[in-house]
Amino acid sequence: MSAPAGTDQDAGDARPPAPPTTLAAARFYDPATMAMANRMMRDEHGGMRFSQILFNLAEVQVRNRRDGYRWDGTGWFGGDIDRLVVKSEGEGTFGDRVENAEVQALYSRTLDPYWNLQAGIRQDFTTDAKRTYAVVGVEGLAPYWFDVEGALFLSNKGNILARVEAWYDQRITQRAILQPRIELNLAAQDMPGSRIGAGLSTAELGLRLRYEIKREFAPYAGVSWEHRYGETGRYARADTESTGGIALVLGTRAWF
Repeated sequence: MSAPAGTDQDAGDARPPAPPTTLAAARFYDPATMAMANRMMRDEHGGMRFSQILFNLAEVQVRNRRDGYRWDGTGWFGGDIDRLVVKSEGEGTFGDRVENAEVQALYSRTLDPYWNLQAGIRQDFTTDAKRTYAVVGVEGLAPYWFDVEGALFLSNKGNILARVEAWYDQRITQRAILQPRIELNLAAQDMPGSRIGAGLSTAELGLRLRYEIKREFAPYAGVSWEHRYGETGRYARADTESTGGIALVLGTRAWF
């Protein structure tokens, strides 16, 4: 009877052979060219750099006698683990000044396949008070495919703010997508210069239906309800501004 051979042999515990240290192509190309090719190969198998600019909201808001606009966008550059992220959002009323506008520059570090830790700075651009904040937050994909973002902000005046956002893409067809959305803003103290009161300052609920003409371009329509609470609402009434209400929204979600 012949001895076992090939895959008929019993499993052993010997160490695997060492990977080859020479490449056939090295016989034809110089070491510098081979080193560059090896780096490119490793980049293309997990170390590549990518980028994206996404406007999740870019819309006109039709309200009673005070039509306005709003944007919420993100751009990033980096790899699977480390990224530079720039965020911007704001809103205003047609024929008047921009009410709120901010830009964040963040370093993003992957915690696991679904969540990122972010830290950096935020700069507000409003006529009432221009403030700078330190930022720390998380963003990711929660169970059942909810996109979630949460952040804490510490201003150069010692003020603390917080924000929580969540949305969900409910696919109706391959191109029609319904997106419910919620955003809550909170403050640890009154900030008269920024017209923000302590506690829950503002809340926004939205429902937007978009149609993806292309994956990168999707016009949408929907409704948005917002309200200013507590001292924030009193600041608004003192400034003869609305404390909230319902708006028809028309806009475009786009990325490239």
